Amino acid sequence: MRASLYEFAGGDPALLALAQAHHQRCLQDPELNHPFSHPGQHPEHVARLAAYWAQVLGGPSTYSDRCGTESGVLRMHAGNGDMSDLGRRFVACFVQAMDDADLPDDPAFRTAMREYMTWAVDRVLTHEDRDQVPPGLAVPQWDWDGPVTR
Repeated sequence: MRASLYEFAGGDPALLALAQAHHQRCLQDPELNHPFSHPGQHPEHVARLAAYWAQVLGGPSTYSDRCGTESGVLRMHAGNGDMSDLGRRFVACFVQAMDDADLPDDPAFRTAMREYMTWAVDRVLTHEDRDQVPPGLAVPQWDWDGPVTR
């Protein structure tokens, strides 16, 4: 049986390093800087992001247990208008952050991670109206072959 993407990446420490590196990359981007540096950002944003990615990629349910549901994630990002350029920049920062965080350089792993982030960004950016996001959505799961259906 193949390890989950979470396990293959290196578990919680690796996902925290990825979230930290990604956050730094976004702060350095001239367009992404604003949403990543505004004063209303949760003080534990990076740790929460790491917990979310860990859960999505096959790790523990820490995000759902402590932070909320997928509905909350989608509502938080909804209603911001056309964000397609920011989405592309976000994915590019994520890909670069995998190097910064020293994640495995395995081609299948890197492809699965990039495909996840592209899918996730598309999913987040499709919700224009916060009130239209259904309540109680579970955090999605992603593995080597794409989204996991439950």
